[in-house]
Amino acid sequence: MINLSMLEKKLDELFQLDRFGSDPAFSRFIPMVYDPIGFDWRNVFHHKFTQQFNGLMLKGAEEVSNVFLAVFPTDDVLTKFLVQSQEGDLLFMHHPLFMECGDPRGAWGKGFVPIKEHFIDAVREKKLSIYTCHMPMDVNKKVGTSISIAEAFHATVVDSFFEECGLICEIPETNTEALIRKSLQIFDIPYVDFEGRHLSKINRIAIVAGCGDKVSAMKEAEEKGAQAYITGEVHCHIDNDYGRQRYQQMMEYVNQTSMSLIGVSHAASEFLVKKTQMKNWLEKHFDIHCILLPQDKWWR
Repeated sequence: MINLSMLEKKLDELFQLDRFGSDPAFSRFIPMVYDPIGFDWRNVFHHKFTQQFNGLMLKGAEEVSNVFLAVFPTDDVLTKFLVQSQEGDLLFMHHPLFMECGDPRGAWGKGFVPIKEHFIDAVREKKLSIYTCHMPMDVNKKVGTSISIAEAFHATVVDSFFEECGLICEIPETNTEALIRKSLQIFDIPYVDFEGRHLSKINRIAIVAGCGDKVSAMKEAEEKGAQAYITGEVHCHIDNDYGRQRYQQMMEYVNQTSMSLIGVSHAASEFLVKKTQMKNWLEKHFDIHCILLPQDKWWR
């Protein structure tokens, strides 16, 4: 058991939240999602969170017995958290909103959607806490979304790209099919989203957890010698004009690239850090029990 304020302080220090300031993504997405439905997020969410859009989002009781680890606040994740938790427990997610990314073999998604208000009410009533960390975790070199993937592939980081969210790594020589098989195993997913070339020799890869589905980032990685590009999403499968435009841009690019492009799902690519580096860090530094909350479906 640990004091919530101490846990919050140590997590803030690990991810250097004060140095990062306001999260560039969620400072836009949270108002965009909650303001139209009239949800008073500025008063419901913890004050510091409404300035930084990272950190302690909902504050519960001061004594924390268990930390639950997840990526998105999906209905199934929140339901499991509420059922399995006790007063004071904390849910640490990468995102404060659920992003329906879509399924490359199924339905396209809606993009960012709000947490249902009855879940927020239930979390507050049970005196539970929610902490989220987005961009500062993406670029962290100790406990980070992309660095955890490099660690899983036993890769040596030699460079960065995509504003430090992406890593250029060297690996023992392999091929496209072997990389796909290893990705299925590491991320525990049923299939990958693949585009590009099938290569017989690969020894340099690019890694971007989450939304790596940007042509500019892929071109940058290719210029730095990457032969394969491993990311959460190869394609944007959001069912709106923005998503369709991004999909078309990517289809134009994949016909030109020399790389193998391997998508392992946005959520699965970012869950890896939770079940490896984040869990290990928490258990090393605190007398705390960590509980993993994987989503019931990685592609959704």
